[in-house]
Amino acid sequence: AAMCRDPQVMRYFPEPLSRLESAAMIGRLRGHFAELGFGFWALERKDTGEFIGFTGLHVVGFKAPFTPAVEIGWRLAREHWGLGFASEAAWTALGCGFERLKLDEIVSFTAVSNEPSQKVMQAIGMQYDESDDFDHPNLPDGHPLKPHVLYRISREQWLNTLKP
Repeated sequence: AAMCRDPQVMRYFPEPLSRLESAAMIGRLRGHFAELGFGFWALERKDTGEFIGFTGLHVVGFKAPFTPAVEIGWRLAREHWGLGFASEAAWTALGCGFERLKLDEIVSFTAVSNEPSQKVMQAIGMQYDESDDFDHPNLPDGHPLKPHVLYRISREQWLNTLKP
């Protein structure tokens, strides 16, 4: 809950979450996992076991030109930014999506201004095409976070990144 209350962590989301809102989000994520057999995982540091955030796969919950689709996402506590944890965890989630779930494609999206997440998307081999940009349907017109970018990676592209 503390991570999702942090205004810096949540600056690319409409607002920080209260403890109650965080609990409700966790309930929804658990329900997704129970229903579909995949979802977001808690992330812990290997060396300390400390909770540092979450990552995983989720069915996109709104209509857009690229849906239906499965998205990859992540959120890390601020003190763990810039250490490669998001990319490492996201890479593992891609492997789950392509190897275990046999997905053909995985997408990721974020506010245009969220350059740190876009760097993670690029680091894990996702591709950006300006023609895929969209306005997030759950945000009101004029909201600064409404314009979004979309990145994609196909199973074939992912397999090619594994080759030496």
